[in-house]
Amino acid sequence: MTRALASTLLAGALLLALTGCNTIQGVGRDITRVGEFLDDITQ
Repeated sequence: MTRALASTLLAGALLLALTGCNTIQGVGRDITRVGEFLDDITQ
């Protein structure tokens, strides 16, 4: 259940990140933030 929730949140965050960024560098920063967020909620 937790893994499914994390996957759903990740997919949603990636969609928002990709639509909100204009550069590859911006996408990289957003992906890093999503990873940190997921790491925090799974601990």
